[in-house]
Amino acid sequence: MNKLLLATRSAAKAREIGEILAGSHVDVVSLEDIHFPWRSEEERIEEYDSFLANARSKAEYFARLSGLPTVADDSGLEVVTLGGAPGVRSKRFAPDAAGLAGKPLDNANNAEVLRRLLGADTPRRRASYVCVAVLIRKPGAVPEAFTGRCWGRILDAPKGSGGFGYDPLFYHDGLCKTFGEATAAEKHGVSHRGAAFRELATALAAAPLR
Repeated sequence: MNKLLLATRSAAKAREIGEILAGSHVDVVSLEDIHFPWRSEEERIEEYDSFLANARSKAEYFARLSGLPTVADDSGLEVVTLGGAPGVRSKRFAPDAAGLAGKPLDNANNAEVLRRLLGADTPRRRASYVCVAVLIRKPGAVPEAFTGRCWGRILDAPKGSGGFGYDPLFYHDGLCKTFGEATAAEKHGVSHRGAAFRELATALAAAPLR
């Protein structure tokens, strides 16, 4: 079974993607699994203004250094009435995000979204989650991109403790609950990341890694 490097240092994201790709006949390994050391230049590989450009930058960077087939994704929340914000800045949306990590960072980002939507009615809370995954089969290969999007709205207070990021605020139309309240299987079945990585799995089934 061929290895596929998952280029993320987010344990929560790695767990989700591993679950989504389970049964896809590839050996998904993380940066931690291959003991890939952190380098300071990683801070500068996601400085673009689109999910596609950031995902491609990450995939190409780690494919070049590891020599492995590599997939990277960039994802985030887009709130319609905020002009698509936080968008590619989703990970560091809060003004005081510097130095925060894990749940403190998630809490700060969620608080900033709630602050900006204070007093907004339901129609103005319309939002979508977006994920773009980019596959690099070998260093220098043409990138393959896969996109997923799901729609919902932002509640005025978090519900549920599952997931990560904005999940406790994101109420999914079809599930009739937040991603923070949903089981992993429920979320994977409708989420932006689930859609993008199922497209990736279909591509890998049609043209397996070598």
